[in-house]
Amino acid sequence: MPLTVLLVDDEPLVRAGLCAVLGAQPDIEVVGEAADGAAVIPLVRQLRPDVVVMDVRMPLMDGIEATRAVLRTVPAPPKIVVVTTFENDEYVYGALRAGADGFLLKRARPAEIVHAVRLVAEGDSLLFPAAVRRLAASYGRDRGGPAARSAVERAGLTGREGEVLRLMARGLSNAEIASRLVVGTETVKSHVGSVLAKLGARDRTQAVIVAYESGFVAPG
Repeated sequence: MPLTVLLVDDEPLVRAGLCAVLGAQPDIEVVGEAADGAAVIPLVRQLRPDVVVMDVRMPLMDGIEATRAVLRTVPAPPKIVVVTTFENDEYVYGALRAGADGFLLKRARPAEIVHAVRLVAEGDSLLFPAAVRRLAASYGRDRGGPAARSAVERAGLTGREGEVLRLMARGLSNAEIASRLVVGTETVKSHVGSVLAKLGARDRTQAVIVAYESGFVAPG
């Protein structure tokens, strides 16, 4: 079964370019397109894509609100990758906080776009972890608040789970974490799953944002 993708962008040329790049892959199928975030929910319900690639800035409903709406109303929602012109963008951080799984730069090369979509579909690693750290440094401290600052403490992570979360925040994949801790990949997957469950995080991106906003991991 091919990996299915829904494209959402108010610029037809951007959609056409993404469609050409992703549709040329034998394991990826672009199943639909939309010009605004307001159209995302009915299309997701109808088409059940694995991944939504969505512009973060759109005139009627932006990528932040569309992401929040999809995750709030659609059972078993797809992975969401937001697309942006500038990586150090408060809109991007807002979308990640709302539940987006990662982001792409519009200037990304075709191979990077394909790799990013496959990567986020697998849920294995963050996209542009260094950029997420910069976003957290710029916006996370103001967004966190007392609840975020105590979130990791309330979660009751074990020492090993804390190590895994710190390495996740540095952008390491499961295999890289396993190598660093000298354990098996399946063991790391188990720890990651436990971290997500304890933090109430949808995925690795959400867990890392909590880690930064709580102060458990310091940007930089």
